[in-house]
Amino acid sequence: MECLENHRVNNVPSTIYYIPDFITQENERYLESQVYGVAKTKWTNLSQRRLQNWGGHPHPKGMILEALPLWLKECSDMLQTFKPFGPNQANHVLVNEYKPGQGIMPHTDGPLYFPTVATISLGCQTVLDFYKPNNTSQTCGNQYQFSLLLERRSLILLRENMYTDFLHGIDDNTTDFFENKCIKNKHLLGNAAWSESLNDPTFALPRTSTRVSLTIRFVPKTLKLKWKT
Repeated sequence: MECLENHRVNNVPSTIYYIPDFITQENERYLESQVYGVAKTKWTNLSQRRLQNWGGHPHPKGMILEALPLWLKECSDMLQTFKPFGPNQANHVLVNEYKPGQGIMPHTDGPLYFPTVATISLGCQTVLDFYKPNNTSQTCGNQYQFSLLLERRSLILLRENMYTDFLHGIDDNTTDFFENKCIKNKHLLGNAAWSESLNDPTFALPRTSTRVSLTIRFVPKTLKLKWKT
């Protein structure tokens, strides 16, 4: 945990950790080859992106547990260094594909999961925005709080009330502009030039390639499939 504390994002509600270069370029190429090597039927197409679901389908009555493939089990094993889910190991992964210009509406991951989410980014950087939901008015939208710049090959851990009380989302942009963004993890970035450039309000980063995110979680309530004889 002492090592993990070196990666804590400061001046945000508890708790966010950001680790640049969590995986190597070789790891990234391997994971991308596995993502795109699955059968086409494994992909679910949504209006703004497509995804793969691994480990089972979470449900209030419990998730029927399916074994993670080896390449995702290896990611889960790597995370155990930090024990993000306490003594438990990840048992569910969503693989999201974002082409340039695609994002995701502000949302929470919901109560079916242990209140920690780990995300590894492959292929391209993006900006993750955080919002406080407005529960007092039907006319006002979510209240923007701050953002994180997620580099490729990085790991982010959202825990505690950053998981339960805040929404997170990604704008539908082909280029990220920072004039109106409050980037809280610039002191932790692996790219020192980007960290310095974020002080310039005209700085912008194009999304030049497809981003794949591995969203890794633990579902506490699981079911074993009972076969009728």
